[in-house]
Amino acid sequence: MNSARAMWMRGGTSRGGYFLAGDLPRDPAMRDAFLLRIMGSPDARQIDGMGGGDPLTSKVAVVRASDRPGVDVDYLFLQVFVDRAQVSGAQNCGNILAGVGPFAIERGLVAAQDGETPVSIYMENTGQVAVARVQTPGGQVTYQGDARIDGVPGTAAPVPIEFRDTAGASCGALLPTGRALDVVEGIDVTMIDNGMPVVVLRAADLGLAGDESPEALEQNADLRARLEAVRLAAGPLMNLGDVADATVPKMTLVSAPRAGGAIATRTFIPHRCHKAIGVLGAVSVATACL
Repeated sequence: MNSARAMWMRGGTSRGGYFLAGDLPRDPAMRDAFLLRIMGSPDARQIDGMGGGDPLTSKVAVVRASDRPGVDVDYLFLQVFVDRAQVSGAQNCGNILAGVGPFAIERGLVAAQDGETPVSIYMENTGQVAVARVQTPGGQVTYQGDARIDGVPGTAAPVPIEFRDTAGASCGALLPTGRALDVVEGIDVTMIDNGMPVVVLRAADLGLAGDESPEALEQNADLRARLEAVRLAAGPLMNLGDVADATVPKMTLVSAPRAGGAIATRTFIPHRCHKAIGVLGAVSVATACL
């Protein structure tokens, strides 16, 4: 396969390719090989593709009309690794989810209403449903608006999303161990899944202030090794099994806020430091802080 129709869209603080399922190979191996070529992986710069050399811009949404009662479309998220020939559907992505509603309307899967159009989305990765509300004045998708989010310059149309029944989506329970606090590899952690499996740690317990740059954290080999040891130990405890080759759980360091908000975070996803925070990861982290 040499080509396929696609829309390249930003969703939240991520960007990726949106495809109709029928435009991609049915065989997962053939599909993944095609997506690796599209993104330019494996290559740290993804110089021969659309990936951008960053996990946040090397993402794919596969969308199809749904035959599920009360659901408009099914959405499969795929993370295309940057420097490895690997495509993973082991996790969901709430940022890319924000673009699924507009894409579904633009591709004719959902009829636009005047003003605002709700799009019910089944998330294949986790088996949950979300409802995105897309701005459609005059029955047309608009991308212009006054909504502003940190990490993205300028403003755009808002896409409010209602998540339903996200607790335990991947781990089987909100708190997979049944406890709000555990000790893993000698470090206090909260292991939680409210839409995204996350291990929450205090930055101070790792000798960090919490406001270090993503680049500085990625260059800290001792930190990365310690986080990976905790992550590998947490996998079975969170009912995820061996996570050596998995993209979950995410590892989130929390500290006191310095620029507004209730907390500050730095998240490893799991081997690169996120320059913002994933939407579903933020839901899990916020829940852990309550």
